[in-house]
Amino acid sequence: MLLWLIPLFPLAGFAINGIFGRRFPKALVNAVAVGSVLLSFLWVLKTLAAGAPLNGPITERYFTWIQSGTLSIGVDMTVDRLTAVMLLIVTGIGSLIHIYSIGYMAHEGGYYRFFAYMNLFMFFMLTLVLAANYLLLFVGWEGVGLCSYLLIGFYFDKKFATDAGNKAFIVNRIGDFGFSLAAFLIFRQFGSLDFSVVSGQAAGAPTAMLTAIGLLLLLGACGKSAQIPLYVWLPDAMAGPTPVSALIHAATMVTAGVYMTARSWPIYVHAPQAMETIAIIGTATAFFAATIGLAQNDIKKVFAYSTVSQLGYMFVGVGVGAFSAGIYHLMTHAFFKALLFLGSGAVIHSLSGEQDMRHMGGLRGKIPWTFWTMMCAAVAIAGVPPFAGFWSKDAILLAAHAHAPWMYWAGTVTAGLTAFYVFRAMFLTFFGSYRGNHHPHESPAVMLAPLAVLAALSLAGGWLFKVPEFLSAVFPAQEVPEDAGLMAISTAAGLIGIAVAYLMYVAKPALADSFADGFKGLYWLVYNKYFVDEIYDAAVVAPVVDGSRAVLWKGVDAGLIDGSVNGIGARCRNLGSVLRLWQSGNIRSYATWVLVGAVVMIVAIGMAGGAR
Repeated sequence: MLLWLIPLFPLAGFAINGIFGRRFPKALVNAVAVGSVLLSFLWVLKTLAAGAPLNGPITERYFTWIQSGTLSIGVDMTVDRLTAVMLLIVTGIGSLIHIYSIGYMAHEGGYYRFFAYMNLFMFFMLTLVLAANYLLLFVGWEGVGLCSYLLIGFYFDKKFATDAGNKAFIVNRIGDFGFSLAAFLIFRQFGSLDFSVVSGQAAGAPTAMLTAIGLLLLLGACGKSAQIPLYVWLPDAMAGPTPVSALIHAATMVTAGVYMTARSWPIYVHAPQAMETIAIIGTATAFFAATIGLAQNDIKKVFAYSTVSQLGYMFVGVGVGAFSAGIYHLMTHAFFKALLFLGSGAVIHSLSGEQDMRHMGGLRGKIPWTFWTMMCAAVAIAGVPPFAGFWSKDAILLAAHAHAPWMYWAGTVTAGLTAFYVFRAMFLTFFGSYRGNHHPHESPAVMLAPLAVLAALSLAGGWLFKVPEFLSAVFPAQEVPEDAGLMAISTAAGLIGIAVAYLMYVAKPALADSFADGFKGLYWLVYNKYFVDEIYDAAVVAPVVDGSRAVLWKGVDAGLIDGSVNGIGARCRNLGSVLRLWQSGNIRSYATWVLVGAVVMIVAIGMAGGAR
């Protein structure tokens, strides 16, 4: 099957553009960057066309990477139905975003560097997806974290971008520490890190051990997939170029945590407490992030908090045992959220960098292609039937109701909030009168073509790609009967959210200001994101920084280490100052000292002889 070629193509693109791209014309940089990802996509299609994953997983073993005692870890890649879904998402959506980037980044500095980073990200993400063991998955996991840091901080000459990159990198290291501890426990329990070994032995492992492993894996997933309490990096990650937001922070990297927990289903099905924790965190994150999205004015920040919320839905699916429903929503979310981010990028591009929706309005007549494609994504994420988000969202909500009805109701309320804030963004951006100072213009065809493809997928992808049926052979069967009443309620919640947004921002715009004034305290709290960042700064960041300065820097480094080194140096200098006096350069002085030394030696020898 030559699975290694799938990640190799973008790695080659990274190497070529990274080394020679500075000398290349943009057309050649584009050909290398986009061509490498398209080759990966075509090789994925070729692999799947062979039908191998349909009949069971196929694993290719290349060489032994680590051999120490009983530990043997190989560079092994595997493809099954779950891998197939992820490969299509990563390479398919990734190809569209690379094409879009040609237009969006056309006038930016560091053009070749941007595409080199994007190709490197694709290599690591494909390595993560194809890995046959936890350690190789962890290599891809850390690699996409590195690329996220590089791309978030792409505008490295701007402090807010470098701060955002640092924040993402540090917060993810917290989660990655949990993942690494889980890997140690997996090896201790199973003697291997291979997925196949873990899957075969998980049923006989102690529940306490599996629970510990599951919770530590969840900590890693919370970092990568931006769940409470480690979600704070994702909204700030919007400092990077918009295609980065679409590729990394909507369609691929942030879904790595969902993929990893779904891949670890043999552990979780035998660790019910860990699964329940996943479901609770997902429910809380979905609702919490949705409330913050209600009051944001930066168009990318709205969709950033929407991403955090939708990832929460995916975790609910995994946590209640509906693994295929969680992956189903992962796929549909890749369609409509990538479209929302790319569409917002087209809006920003048309307004020469403006991101504040209060300075937009009336753009549907000025950039109609962008408007209509984004509207396709909006109805999809709002759960309007029969569009993509409806199918996957309701699959999760029905499973949640069967598990714990309160999770269904929390998810339904969240669906209403989601519809409200997404259409609030649409109405503020495209309806009413134009409130800005720029001259809007439609984006070039190279940006609009990917929007059109994603729009079609947002509308038809839910019923066109029946992921739960496709993954029925991968995950344990879960019978959740369809309930027309529950589906109608969740759909109604979305429609009510759309209607309220229309009322407040189109029909009677004064209502929004009146509501904000009437609930000033609540609005201020939500607008400032519940001051979570400030609380973290006060409770965690400031004590660590101040403690490091007071104890580690001034106490240990300056006081103990520098004090010891400087003290020894000072004593040596003082001794040298005394000894230096003997080096006068006067021959008669040296002869005198020799005579004195000889007399002392004779006296000492004589005294020693008399004592005997």
